[in-house]
Amino acid sequence: MVAPFDLDSLNPQQREAVMWPGGPLQIFAGAGSGKTRVITYRIARLIQDGVNPSRILAVTFTNKAAKEMRERLESLLGGKVRSLWLGTFHSLCARMLRIDGEKIGLSPEFVIYDDGEQLAIVKDILKRMAIDEKSLQPRAALNEISRAKEQMLDPTKYEEQASGYLQRMVAGIYPEYQTRLARANALDFDDILYHAVRLLERAPEVLEKYQDRFMHVLIDEYQDVNFTQYRFAQLISAKHRNITIVGDDDQSIYAWRGADVSLMLRFSSDHKDAKVITLGQNYRSTKVILQAAADVIQHNRGRAEKELWTENEAGRPISVTEAGTDEEEAMIVADAVLKAVRSGRRKYGEFGVLYRTNAQSRAVEEAFLTMRIPHILVGGQRFYERREIKDILGYLRVILNPLDEASIKRTINTPTRGLGAGSIGLFDEWSRARGLAWWDAIREQSVQSQLPKRALHGLQQFVGLVEEGRDMMQDNSVTEMLEYVMARSGYLDSLKQDRSEDSISRLENLQELVRVTQQYDETADEPSLFGFLEQIALIADTDQIEETGEAVTLMTLHSSKGLEYPVVFLIGMEEGVFPHSRAIGNEIELEEERRLCYVGMTRAREELHLLHSRRRSMYGSANFNRRSRFLDDVDLSESDSLVPQKQPQAPFRDLRQDRTGGYAVTLVETPKPKGPAWKPPFTVGERVQHAKFGIGVVISCSPVKGNDAEVTVAFPGVTGVKKLIQSFAKLETV
Repeated sequence: MVAPFDLDSLNPQQREAVMWPGGPLQIFAGAGSGKTRVITYRIARLIQDGVNPSRILAVTFTNKAAKEMRERLESLLGGKVRSLWLGTFHSLCARMLRIDGEKIGLSPEFVIYDDGEQLAIVKDILKRMAIDEKSLQPRAALNEISRAKEQMLDPTKYEEQASGYLQRMVAGIYPEYQTRLARANALDFDDILYHAVRLLERAPEVLEKYQDRFMHVLIDEYQDVNFTQYRFAQLISAKHRNITIVGDDDQSIYAWRGADVSLMLRFSSDHKDAKVITLGQNYRSTKVILQAAADVIQHNRGRAEKELWTENEAGRPISVTEAGTDEEEAMIVADAVLKAVRSGRRKYGEFGVLYRTNAQSRAVEEAFLTMRIPHILVGGQRFYERREIKDILGYLRVILNPLDEASIKRTINTPTRGLGAGSIGLFDEWSRARGLAWWDAIREQSVQSQLPKRALHGLQQFVGLVEEGRDMMQDNSVTEMLEYVMARSGYLDSLKQDRSEDSISRLENLQELVRVTQQYDETADEPSLFGFLEQIALIADTDQIEETGEAVTLMTLHSSKGLEYPVVFLIGMEEGVFPHSRAIGNEIELEEERRLCYVGMTRAREELHLLHSRRRSMYGSANFNRRSRFLDDVDLSESDSLVPQKQPQAPFRDLRQDRTGGYAVTLVETPKPKGPAWKPPFTVGERVQHAKFGIGVVISCSPVKGNDAEVTVAFPGVTGVKKLIQSFAKLETV
């Protein structure tokens, strides 16, 4: 007999949730309130009280969370939980379909198609229906089919309510798409949930079987469920009504993936006798951080009222730092990390850098590479390793060097030009037989004569692009070359026509690449396509440096869900960046942005640093946005800064947005700096020229004897940073 676990370690609210005897239970679990522990203890308590593990269904948001929960249960109960149904919605529904899917015509040997396979089906359907991909992007069609399944709309129901051009077009594709899947005995990702609900709705004996079996149903992260998942939970728990949901409406950040936070808020109306417990004690963050997060989230309307509190210490003041540019912002973060690590106060692994869009990581990555700061990217690839970046750089490489076979193969049919596997095989065969380059093969008349008309036309377009690009190299900037390639190749248009979240993100990344080339053209001594590509190659090479496991984590705010760090830097706190420009003017999307900010702030345990810049170059142009309204929501009267104030700032405007959307403005006098005035010769992030080391970036300036300055500069290509005395170094602003 395993000894009882320690209920005394739980606070009163946690203990009440764990010991609740049965019936509908809704647990509002604030950030850092120990919800995973509560769910685990509740399952363990049920098993200890005699419930067979096989009669418990526990749903988590990720496979990783399921694995960790099972390990915790095994440590509490001695490993006797193998029969427990524990996993994500998708894994549990797939298991159910393999057991009983034949009742609705599904073979238990079905395969699950990935995104690429789904897209290939849609493309083939469009081709056979003679629908031009310019008039209906395959990705847009696939996204619309996904949304239909999330709403439990089969092809017939979807067609009945279809309105507008996109929906009417998709209504003609959806039935054939499902026919193709069925013919292949395949399900897509959405089908797993869709068919599980259909199984329970259409096979009464199966519904009764699972309702009888699962005496208790527990669902984590309930704020992120979509309608299909909600319906599944309703059906499976209807008999015993012992359903426990755990979540936090303030952390619902996946509306773009179909999540509907209102489904959590309606739980108590669906279950009139539901017990509602709020876990309000935060074990993660300091009082200062928690209060700042509460200041932001309280402005959302319609949220469940709750108040987080903590017995943790007050902690350090939140720092709010204004940088001149996004590069300076990145260097300020890098400098703060290095100072803390070199002083022995922190390790690299204790820092998290969060941002709203993937494109923002580029400046931070380059600053960290320059400063030799080990870092990892979560939830995405490094900027220069992203598919769209590599595709476009591949075009530039072919223009520079047509003998680059790998880059030709990457770009010749990207976007699609009709040059499929048959054409590729033809070029390979010809070049290998003669020992000549691919560039020779694709320009050979005897090879071209064997191509279908569409493929030949596509090939001629590609060859023309490369030859025109080579003619442009001498007289055009790298930025002009880049813009030419993105337009002439059709790459940009193909992304613009596909209005999915993925395409929007890829467009943002390409516009960030334009900004990189603009900066290169402005700062390089002798800008050239060769020089730019060499510079990018060197940056990519440094990514391969072996890391010890201690590294700063870089990630989007969406990726940060469920994680925590002693120190968090939240960068890009400006209107149009965060909140995102798409949300401004849309109250529903703005509330989701505010929840995203709340999630980001509550990732911090001990220190929270908020940064914004006066000038940010994004999407190919300079933007001068006011600082984020989320900063205005927070009481920053005692805030700190990561950089010393060189001069008195304008009075701080405490802008608190009330429930009606108005602003109350209060002027608060800013104290004047004490001590003798000293004006540094350069600002952090400024570019300077040195006679020997070339152009570098200022990391810090500090006064030395005689009103001189010690300037710390990072020079790309030079090992380590250089500490220089200005009177001797004679650095000049670039």
